[in-house]
Amino acid sequence: MKVSRLYLAFVFFVLYMPIFYLIYYSFNSGGTMHHFESFTLDWYKEVFADTRLLVIVLHTMIIALLSSSLATIIGVFGAIAIYYAKHRWKQTLLTLNNILIVSPDVIIGASFLILFTIAGIQLGFTSVLLSHIAFSIPIVVLMVLPKLQEMSPTLIDAARDLGANEWNVLTKVVLPYITPGIFAGFFMALTYSLDDFAVTFFVTGNGFSTLSVEIYSRARQGISLSVNALSTLLFLFTLFLVVVYYVMTQRTSVKGGQK
Repeated sequence: MKVSRLYLAFVFFVLYMPIFYLIYYSFNSGGTMHHFESFTLDWYKEVFADTRLLVIVLHTMIIALLSSSLATIIGVFGAIAIYYAKHRWKQTLLTLNNILIVSPDVIIGASFLILFTIAGIQLGFTSVLLSHIAFSIPIVVLMVLPKLQEMSPTLIDAARDLGANEWNVLTKVVLPYITPGIFAGFFMALTYSLDDFAVTFFVTGNGFSTLSVEIYSRARQGISLSVNALSTLLFLFTLFLVVVYYVMTQRTSVKGGQK
């Protein structure tokens, strides 16, 4: 047990050390990541004073919230359709869903670029939104489907025996039962949308940008600790979403245990 715990601690150390290194030097007044001179918040002030950057943050949040919300709605009904599909079609649909998840982001981004070019869709807000919805749907399906498989068929049979129609079964039985999976899918889709770079890099254009693309372009221009500050804020926001999701799942489990 001690060896496994030490190994787990080492893995987390390797994963999080670069992030903490980046956060540490975001407070450096020296302007480099080689020697820490003194504590300062100037880089964070520079980030909040950049009007263009604040607009990009707003674009990123709008894209993330819209795409995750729409992907959650589509993904929930997609998971329900897969759950009720015949065994042969179920395996085929699951395979097609999983292919979209394991496919490299570069291939997905290039495919969307070709599709939007052929369809005559101008690169910008619409193309980024459609792309984010598309790659978020399979994630939502994978989050919701296990909850559907956990649900006992006798719940639905009992509801029908009591006179519930299909709409009542869906809204009063199925959706409340899979609510934790729905929230999990929403927050996963939101995180993926905020974090995505490769797909967005291919489909953005006409002056529209997101935080990940902006951070990449700024890093290419040279090392600036404003990038560290911006990345730190993005990391803290993502951490906040994870904490919110954890609290919600804990409350749901407690309520379920009380019932």
